[in-house]
Amino acid sequence: MVALDIQQFSEVRTKARAYFCYLFSKNLPNRTPAITAETVIGRLRKIKGDLQDCEGVYLLDEKGVQISPTFLPGKERTEEDAGLIRSNRAYYYRAIKEKRCTITDPYPSLITEELTVTASQPIFDDKGNIIYVACLDMPLDAVLKIAHPMAREAIFGKIFKYAYGGFVAALALVALLLFLKGIQEFLAFGINIHKIEIKGIFEATILLTLSLAILDLCKTLFEEEVMGNHHDDKHRDIHHTMVRFLGSIIIALSIEALMLVFKFAITDPDMLINAIYIIAGVGILLIGLAVYIKLTGSKEE
Repeated sequence: MVALDIQQFSEVRTKARAYFCYLFSKNLPNRTPAITAETVIGRLRKIKGDLQDCEGVYLLDEKGVQISPTFLPGKERTEEDAGLIRSNRAYYYRAIKEKRCTITDPYPSLITEELTVTASQPIFDDKGNIIYVACLDMPLDAVLKIAHPMAREAIFGKIFKYAYGGFVAALALVALLLFLKGIQEFLAFGINIHKIEIKGIFEATILLTLSLAILDLCKTLFEEEVMGNHHDDKHRDIHHTMVRFLGSIIIALSIEALMLVFKFAITDPDMLINAIYIIAGVGILLIGLAVYIKLTGSKEE
């Protein structure tokens, strides 16, 4: 789950940064004369009080030295943190280098030993010089709830996840039944090759092909919607799944059309028109699939 949380954070990082930048810009004084450390600390503590899951806030000077205690949830504080040098921390040097609000990658917290994220905001005087860096620590879980609630505890997110799980289970059962029926069609002839019928082989092949297509769809739905294991290039993954699925359907329909051609050519030639309709449908599907591959391939490039 840690790897999944980190991956989800990478997806919502921009939203999380925008949220913390809004909090800082709304509450902290900036680019005004006579900004004092006490004023900034008071505003930081107000932000901490408004954020239920905030892990701690503190203030650094322009050299990266912590000039305030670390204010923890409630009224607790860590006085011994004052005077510590934080100039080697990412939340300090990135804020100094970029001269804007920044947010770090998740890292183990020294306070809770859980993954946390630090948002930092440089404070400028009226001449544009950085005089302080305000810092706010937030647990990774809390950041995900704020920036991407559907990824965590949203009610509808859970409902849809369970619904997808039910559909995946039902489709997997259908794929299993088709597979067993296809195997049964093969085994029905035994080892006597003289009893093998072309029609039975075609039917078994169709069943197995459809089973494979449905199983592939189940795999994608389970990984993406149930487990939440979104790939870095989700569009590309869905594209490949769609091509495989439609390809399996086209193969099954082609086999069915071929079987009907043989059957009607021998037993009822007047019914050959029905096989031609299926062949025409397969041709339309092939053209549609080719257009889809062309369009999506151009988009990927």
